[in-house]
Formats: sequence, structure tokens, C-alpha cells
Amino acid sequence: MVSTKLLQKYNVPIPRYTSYPTVPYWDEDIDSRRWSTTFQQRFQASNHQEGISLYLHLPFCESLCTFCGCNKKITKNHAVEEEYMRALLAEWDLYRLQMSSKPVIRELHIGGGTPTFFSPGNLKILLEHILRDAIVPDEHEFGFEGHPMNTTFAHLKILFDLGFKRVSFGMQDSDPEVQRVIHRIQPQAHVIQVVDWAREIGYESINLDLVYGLPLQDIRKMAQTIQDAMALRPDRIAFYSYAHVPWTSRAQRLFDEQDLPNAQDKMALYQLGKKMFSEAGYEDIGMDHFALPTDLMVRAAQQGTLHRNFMGYTIQKTGLLLGLGVSSISDVGTAFAQNKKTIREYYEQIARGELPVFRGYFLTEEDQQMRQYILDVACRGTVTFEPGPGAELVESTVDELNDLAEDGLLTWNAQRLQVTETGKHFIRNICKAFDLKLLNSEIQKKTFSQAV
Repeated sequence: MVSTKLLQKYNVPIPRYTSYPTVPYWDEDIDSRRWSTTFQQRFQASNHQEGISLYLHLPFCESLCTFCGCNKKITKNHAVEEEYMRALLAEWDLYRLQMSSKPVIRELHIGGGTPTFFSPGNLKILLEHILRDAIVPDEHEFGFEGHPMNTTFAHLKILFDLGFKRVSFGMQDSDPEVQRVIHRIQPQAHVIQVVDWAREIGYESINLDLVYGLPLQDIRKMAQTIQDAMALRPDRIAFYSYAHVPWTSRAQRLFDEQDLPNAQDKMALYQLGKKMFSEAGYEDIGMDHFALPTDLMVRAAQQGTLHRNFMGYTIQKTGLLLGLGVSSISDVGTAFAQNKKTIREYYEQIARGELPVFRGYFLTEEDQQMRQYILDVACRGTVTFEPGPGAELVESTVDELNDLAEDGLLTWNAQRLQVTETGKHFIRNICKAFDLKLLNSEIQKKTFSQAV
């Protein structure tokens, strides 16, 4: 059990570290010409070596889940599908003009919003356009997020036939009372049905998303949710910490904050989950993922090839992640760019024949070194300090590491850092030790969710 003293000390606002530097430190007015040049250079190198990754953001949802912090558009009007598809494919075509050869798509993920808001037929049209002039290697990872309440057999079959072998279903919590307060009414029978369909069709990896720290959750309810999930024996379980950020996600103001578990109770929920997953044979992967020993993610973790990007943990590491759609983020290793965050602005910029980016960041050599350290902590739990920019750690980082070591979260010397068993509960805090942007500013106070 993690001590109350550690919980109180480390329950501070911290990023989830899907990038470094994190989004709040990016420039609000990106140099789009420089971005295009950087993209072209990175594409040429990455495409020939390991291929590229694609992320498609489909933002529409039929109803509002009050806990959700994603960029989404609530509507029941499915006529919006075709206009959005035209814009997203126009964006893809703009990037294709900048590619020097056929793209080798090694990784493709569809997120939202609710991707299965789109009809199976429209998803087929969208993906066939993207894949028709691309190379898909035998070893690829295509996955999508499915809502159990509107994912049909046809969705699963069409995407499977297009090369998708991984699916993630948002189960969140199976308790009716919790579902009511987060406005996510979802009978367990629907979760069972979509998992059964996916297995019948032949999906190789099925993930269930669970969230701890939601309003009205307690040990009893969490235990039942986990039992309900494990009864389906998913290949992976993503056990996410609820991020309470009502200053950026207004829907989170719709429930009473007094219903949220406190830091100690929330950590108890996490430790319960970790214990139950372990007893059921699941391996602990990184910050918030668990997988069966037969899953490729476990093998990647064991071999030290696990990677983390804006799509979360992945077994594929490419040098270029291209995000398409409103608010999507692209990562070319030395630079980030984010698309316009409103659909109206996204459509307007696409209509002008322009890449719809509006902010981003070009990394210095020191940024790149610190980013690698953060990735090593998040994906491997160990860091080797290599010569180069950032090898001589700045004073603020040394102070942070010493403090973490004194609390038993890690051991370290000039050559190497190792996360301890206790430290695995505080991965985000350890990553923060290399976040020079955050250490030297006060922005975290009103930007990021609590670590616990």
C-alpha cells in the first residue's frame, strides 16, 4: 500500500506525457512553411526505414459523456459524416502532395469522438481512399475505438477486412449508478455482444477501457466492474485515471465534485485494479495498461521496443505520426503540429487548400534528449544517460531526481536510472523530473490534472 504521505506529496498537476514538450508550451502560431519542409524531410527518412503512423480523428458523438475531456461534437445528425469525410480526405491529399513516394502505413488508429458514429459504409469509403495508393506491410497494427452501444457486426467486419486486427471498446464502468452520473448508460450485455462479435470475426487483440476515479465509484463498485471486464478475458485492459479538468472540459461541471473519490481513495481503486489484474494473469505495462502474456504489447515491453505517442502505448515505432482531422496532432520527431480545434475553422482552412495546422513546436537538441528520457521512463522504467545535449542534467532535474530517490521511487547515478516498484505508481511524477519546461514555470497549476 502506498503511504498517505507519498500520496499527499505527489498528487500534484502533471501531464500524461504523450509528448514533450507538452501542448501548453507550444507556439500558438506555427510557421506552416517550416512545418511542411520538416514534414517532407522526415517522411523521406521514416517512410523508407520503418514506415509511418496515421491517426484519424472522428469527433462526432450522439450523446455527451460528462467525464470525457476529448475534442468532440455532439449531434444526432448523421448527415455531417460526408462533409467531414470530404475535408479529412482533402487534408490527406494535401499531405500526399508532399510525399516523395507511396506511404508505407505501418500503424493506423481511428479515435474520437465516437468513430463508430460513422456508418460502416462511410468508414469503408474513407479508408479505401487513404489505403488505395499506399503500401501496407505484413507487420502492421490497425486499430479503432468502438462504442459498445453503436458498434455493429458490420462495423467490425468491414474494418477487419480492411486490415484492422485490434479494437478497443470503451467500457469505462459497469455500475448503473456511475453510468448515470457520467451520462454513459451502457448495459453490460452490449459490451459482451461486441466482444463476442470481434472474436467471431477474428480480431487478434481486444482492449477494454476502464476508468478509475469517476464520481460515485468506490471499492465495491470498482471490484465488480473489474470482474465484469475480466470475465470477457480481453487481451488488453487500459485502466485510465479520470482526469478532472473542468476548466477545459465544461461537461465535467455537470456533476457534483463532492462525488469524486479523494486522492487516497482513488489510489486504493488503482491498487485494487492492479492487484486483480495481476491475480488474473495480466502483465503491468507502463502507466495505465495491462495485457495478457500472449499479447504483442507484453513482448514489446520485454524486448524494450514499447513506444508511446499521442495514441498511447504502441508496439510500432515509426519516425512520423500524421494526425488527420480536427484537433489532431502530428509528430515528426523534431516537431509537433496541431490542427484547428473547431470544425468550422478546420473546414475553412481546408477549403483554402491549406494544411489546417495552427500551433506547434520545433524541438531543440536538449528538448529531444529530455523527450527520450521521458519515453524511457514511461515505456521501460529505466534510463541510460547518454552523452549529448542534456546529458549533463540541469540543477532542477538533479534536485527532482534526488527527491524522488529519497522517497524510494527510483534509484539513479550518473549512468543510469531505475524506477522502483513503489515508483511504478508515480510514473508521471518521475517523467516530470525531465520536464524542464514545467519545472521552470508555474503553468502546471491550472493546466494539468492531478497525478492521482
